[in-house]
Amino acid sequence: MAKKKAEEKLNLDAVLFKCRDILRQARNSGSFFEKRDMMLTLVFLRFIGEKFEDGIENLRQELINQGLDPDDGEIKAAFFDDPTFTDGTYNLPVEARWSTIINTPAPALNVALDTALHSIAVSDKRLKGCFVEGTFTTRNLAPNDIKKIVDEVNKISHKAFGEEKDLIGRVYEYFLKEFAVNATKEEGEYYTPHDVVQLIAAMIEPYDGTLYDPCCGSGGMFIQSAELVREKKGDISRINVYGQEKEPATYRLAKMNLALRGISHNLGEESDSSFTHDLHKGLYFSYIMANPPFNLKGWYNDNLANDSRWVDYETPPESNANYAWILHILSHLKPLNGVAGFLLANGALGDSDTLDIRTKLIQNDKVEAIIILPRELFITTDISVTLWILNQNKKGGSYHGRNLRNREHEILFMDLRTWVENPVKNENKKKIRLTSEQIQRAADIYHTWQSEGTDGTKYEVPELYRSVGMDEIRKQGWTLVPSKYIEFIDHDLEIDYPKEMERIREEMRAVLAAEKQSQKMLEEAFRGIGYGID
Repeated sequence: MAKKKAEEKLNLDAVLFKCRDILRQARNSGSFFEKRDMMLTLVFLRFIGEKFEDGIENLRQELINQGLDPDDGEIKAAFFDDPTFTDGTYNLPVEARWSTIINTPAPALNVALDTALHSIAVSDKRLKGCFVEGTFTTRNLAPNDIKKIVDEVNKISHKAFGEEKDLIGRVYEYFLKEFAVNATKEEGEYYTPHDVVQLIAAMIEPYDGTLYDPCCGSGGMFIQSAELVREKKGDISRINVYGQEKEPATYRLAKMNLALRGISHNLGEESDSSFTHDLHKGLYFSYIMANPPFNLKGWYNDNLANDSRWVDYETPPESNANYAWILHILSHLKPLNGVAGFLLANGALGDSDTLDIRTKLIQNDKVEAIIILPRELFITTDISVTLWILNQNKKGGSYHGRNLRNREHEILFMDLRTWVENPVKNENKKKIRLTSEQIQRAADIYHTWQSEGTDGTKYEVPELYRSVGMDEIRKQGWTLVPSKYIEFIDHDLEIDYPKEMERIREEMRAVLAAEKQSQKMLEEAFRGIGYGID
């Protein structure tokens, strides 16, 4: 019984479910977005406070190891009154510490929480813009309600759930699922699943240099990339993160997320559209990872007609931003060796109104790989999407310890839509995930194709992948739909039709013989009792 209770305590969804119910019933809790922002701000205060407490404890232990008494008055004054940390931990004013918040009486909690936010904003410029000051006094939840929520959030700890997880993003994902029934990708309310981010990172390997996401959402791409670097024993300080996000609330969330992880970042001074106000104009990046809004409308205005991002191609159609995203991403890639991995709706593979742009992208050898992903990977849509990989250098050379061959005028096509054997349990809708083994297999297919010793003209497995030359793509009308190139076996052709037809005929003859025998027996039976059968 004790073990069961411990498991329940460590169930993040159970904690968040209870918070959701408290907020639903609470007076003045506001809209979905206000509920979500309140929760995320509380979780942020909880996490940053816990990291501070851990930092103090580690500092105490270091002093003890050096033979110093951390409880000595002079030592306290020297090391703890204004502590300095070297691991990205933030020094918090007393009023902003979680130990202060959790011990505040219920009637004073709303004011205490906003006081904490203000103190953080003025004490560390890196945390400015992570939240809206006045969040809690504006909503002014009843003392009993805010106290119950704070007590629940107190259970959310990296000690309980694992420091390596993107817990801020996980909380965001939960509230998106449970509250945002009508949220759309155009509103910036998509959360890219961890397995999808891991797939992109495993493919393009953003181990060092600069990493950019033009629609960074809650910062999940950056978090997962950082974890990949750590797994590879890399130095996270070697990666400089740049991003942009249009939605103000999501922009704040990304800043929270990255601040908690100690990841150096530049998301610009404000939230804004990457199309109409490119905050990183003129900068070029080693890697780009993105999950842009699918089939976005309303992205265009007349000032973009002759924009430099598409001057070498043509202006993308106003009705759909898919190719505007492609050209925006391409404009920010380092010209000699930049690599990008991003998601788009499958329609972008063969749209007729973007044929000229797509043709030129292929002819200019910017497209390296096209990977169709399984359906139902996302929480808020069940469509299949495509992972595009652009590469500014397909000529070969050394890359992350691998020797790459010349892949000019070749594109690798992959179709992973049959990888649907891993359903996610306890979801409100059908959802699947990619396992770490599947992610590694897909990355291996791509990396082997890139590597010296591989013959691109013979690199294929039916129904999974194939390397295709530009001549064949031209003959297919410059479409990038993988099914035009990957061999799909008609399993009906495996049937031995003559043998199968003979088997069917034998079965029919047996059935007819049995019917004749039954008829004969009936006739004899009726004759035996004096009746004939016409």
